Amino acid sequence: MTISYKWLCEYLPVTVSADRLSQILTSIGLEVEAVHEYEELKGGLKGLVVGEVLETSPHPNADKLKLTRVAVGGDTLRIVCGAPNVAAGQKVVVAPVGATIYPVNGDPVTMKLARIRGEESQGMICAEDEIGLGASHNGIMILPADVKAGTPASEYFQSYSDTIFEIGLTPNRMDAMSHWGVARDVCAYLSHHDKKSVRPKLPDTHHFKAPKGKAPLKVTVENKTACPRYSGICIDNIKVTASPNWLQHLLKAIGLRTINNIVDITNFIQHETGQPLHAFDADKIRGNQVIVKNLPEGTRFTTLDEKERKLSVEDLMICDAEGGMCIGGVFGGIESGVTGQTTRIFLESACFDPVTIRRTSFRHGLRTDAATRFEKGTDVSATVNVLKRAAALILETCGGTLSSDIYDIYPEPQPKKEISLKYHYLKKLSGKNYHPDAVKSILQALGFEIEKDTIDSLLISVPYHKPDISLQADVVEEILRIDGLDNVEIPTSIKITPSVDENIEGELIKEKIVSFLTGSGHHEILTNSITNKAYYTEEELSTVVKMKNSLSAELNIMRPDMLETGLEIIEWNLNRKNENLRLFEFGKTYSISKKGKFDEPEHLCIYLTGNQQMAGWKQPGIKYDFFALKGIVEKGLQLCGLTGLQFEELKDANFQYGLVLKSGTANLGKLGAVHKERLARFDVKQQVFYADLNWTTILKMALKYKTQFAPIPRFPAVQRDIAMIVAEELPYQSVEAAIRKLSLKKLQAVQLFDVFVSDKLGAGKKSLAINITFLDEEKTLTDGEIDGWMKKIMQSLERDLQVEIRK
Repeated sequence: MTISYKWLCEYLPVTVSADRLSQILTSIGLEVEAVHEYEELKGGLKGLVVGEVLETSPHPNADKLKLTRVAVGGDTLRIVCGAPNVAAGQKVVVAPVGATIYPVNGDPVTMKLARIRGEESQGMICAEDEIGLGASHNGIMILPADVKAGTPASEYFQSYSDTIFEIGLTPNRMDAMSHWGVARDVCAYLSHHDKKSVRPKLPDTHHFKAPKGKAPLKVTVENKTACPRYSGICIDNIKVTASPNWLQHLLKAIGLRTINNIVDITNFIQHETGQPLHAFDADKIRGNQVIVKNLPEGTRFTTLDEKERKLSVEDLMICDAEGGMCIGGVFGGIESGVTGQTTRIFLESACFDPVTIRRTSFRHGLRTDAATRFEKGTDVSATVNVLKRAAALILETCGGTLSSDIYDIYPEPQPKKEISLKYHYLKKLSGKNYHPDAVKSILQALGFEIEKDTIDSLLISVPYHKPDISLQADVVEEILRIDGLDNVEIPTSIKITPSVDENIEGELIKEKIVSFLTGSGHHEILTNSITNKAYYTEEELSTVVKMKNSLSAELNIMRPDMLETGLEIIEWNLNRKNENLRLFEFGKTYSISKKGKFDEPEHLCIYLTGNQQMAGWKQPGIKYDFFALKGIVEKGLQLCGLTGLQFEELKDANFQYGLVLKSGTANLGKLGAVHKERLARFDVKQQVFYADLNWTTILKMALKYKTQFAPIPRFPAVQRDIAMIVAEELPYQSVEAAIRKLSLKKLQAVQLFDVFVSDKLGAGKKSLAINITFLDEEKTLTDGEIDGWMKKIMQSLERDLQVEIRK
């Protein structure tokens, strides 16, 4: 939010310096992020003076140059001038030695004593483009003859300057999105701290009179929910011209481009009061009707920027008898706007539903000043008063006459919210004991009304310009703001009661996994839980949670899966040549069943892509593969106490291949290589391996696991190998399951260490080699015991899986 110091001072009854004002604004929660000086003309014409040309003579060494003597007050300067129109007796603008000029096109130039073709020049006689006063360079600028020589140019031209505050507004402070609103807060601060009543000087509209009963237009509001109040007035015989200097100065100072007096007044009122206005050319309103309604889905409408847009049925439109004239509260239409030929206008002042305006604004990418104010909520009680203020300014600056009474459609007047403020609650929340008189004074200065005053509480009604105030805590915040947060005393000692986290064990398990992953080189990422529905098929979208008030067209659903948001991060890194990535994320996905039940499970997702080992002089680079991901997942789950995992083939359109991870009947997640079609959506050209683990399920199982400690076995483990020929489609998982099924008490581990495929083994055959480890913690195992167990294992494999043991 940009605030002009001079503009703001128009509403302050006392003089406040810019420095103090900056401190006050920050103190009351309107943080001043930057202060800069505005100058209508760069440099403000400082150092330039009005001079009188006393005489001219030809330059002895240049045909197109002249020697001049110029009086600048008590001094006379010798200046070499090349302008064809310079002549004796003229009053001109002179830049003497030491002065700096700021050309319209070019860098600043500081005048120095110079010799031009052998003749000394003590400055320069200026053209208007050389000092920023215009674009002409046909000759020097000639001033009226009655101007006194020696007058500072800044004094003669009265170059406008101002101090500009850039304020960082929080989203709830719609009441401070105007100079009036800021002035109200400043006066409340001054009243409280200076101990005297200070009220803002707001323009008086009580004497405004419109012709009673006149209504050349028929105004109708069909959608009263999206437009709870609609006001307007007709003005005839106006003259659309450039705005007066005072209006141009104020608008330019806060960075607005001036257009014409009508548009400039609507912009001025918006930044003065916070209420957006819109002016329609009344001669272009077909059928003499103004209708506030919604148009059918897909209706085409051309806006002021000459772009044709397809409307949504949710977009509120200001229409005439034949179609749309304006997207209500957002942007005007090209057909009904005010032009230089306009002589009659219909001036609109309305209150629109914030949600409707925000959705329309984002839907069409129109983030206008009006939309940002309406979406935060405007003062529903102010539409008519603001309309009177604007109409009075138009009559003053554009001429014209009022041709209608004030239209004011307000079918359901909104009552003021009432809040009971308890003094003990104020003390508890603020940490300060306020005197009741100080509390009432602050609230009344901000526009609150005291409905009931008791010894221990206040019943107050909230002003319409503060729609965000609904709780006691909000009122306490208002009091603290005006009093100043710096005035809350900090006790010498602070006493707290440590909180006890009910889920401390779960957080410790998560911390253990995070430590494992970060220790092995992974980086944690945090992605947005709101994503783009364009990533998903219609079938996938059937269970998604949709955003009712989406932030943008690209952020419109709660993510049903974490793969897409992770791929966005991978794409971003790959585009910046960061190609070797080990990432993980804890996050939630969201879905809704046909019965309307929401599900919000937490996931742990791991992403691998690129090289796991960089190429060196001793070995080539090693790329990540599926088994690297599988090893990371298994090791991480072992830390959670989950062993004896089962794997099944994964059938998922998002994966080229992969496995489903289970523990008994519980589905723990899935892992595999992301399908190339899915990668292509994000322009990822290298393989990505992805694990999506159901952390909610894993955590429940991990919390049941109790860590146990045991001494290192004193007796050695014994290992045996088995090589076997099996059917090529037989997974290793079946082999391990058959061995585990025997429940051999001394069996410690089963490990696959070789897979061999060759035509010599026979068609459709492969060779598997496994390593089996036995351990008895109480004694040394004998060959007889081990041979017996190995015999059982081989017989079981031959019987159950029809394998051929290789001798």
